[in-house]
Amino acid sequence: MRRLRHRFRTRLQRGIHWLWSQEGSPGERARGIAAGVFCGCFPFFGLQMVLSVALASLVRGNHLLAAAGTLVSNPLTYVPLYWFNYKVGCWLLGPATSIAALEGLNRSNLWNQGWDFSQRILLGSGLVGAVLALLLGVLAFNLYGRSTHPISSSRSGRYRSRPPSNGSDPSCG
Repeated sequence: MRRLRHRFRTRLQRGIHWLWSQEGSPGERARGIAAGVFCGCFPFFGLQMVLSVALASLVRGNHLLAAAGTLVSNPLTYVPLYWFNYKVGCWLLGPATSIAALEGLNRSNLWNQGWDFSQRILLGSGLVGAVLALLLGVLAFNLYGRSTHPISSSRSGRYRSRPPSNGSDPSCG
């Protein structure tokens, strides 16, 4: 048992160190985490990481942290997270139509009930994802901003080591 706790603690420390040592400015890293958490709240199994990396590209966030942020939904949190998202959607749109008995189901009822369920879970996922992304993004920005050892320069400062050209450079033709 003691050895298991030591292994768990070591892996946790490595994971935290990996998160902490990602390159980019605090804003880029926070946007990456926020994009991942937002996409992780949606029930698009298999597409969450792809969507989070695409969203991180749009908001100029860290791609690896975006992919890691989707792990907010994992086999241990699927049921509670999506149940909560569905309940939030029901709170916003009102309760779904009652589920008919199996004998009374036909194709049109089945599609209507599926649409009712999908509307509620997607709306709830969007709202819960936005709130969690905002909270965790701000938290990550504050934590990364307090770092006393910057890991690397931001994308916008990548080319600042070259002095600005004043037009007298002969290679600029």
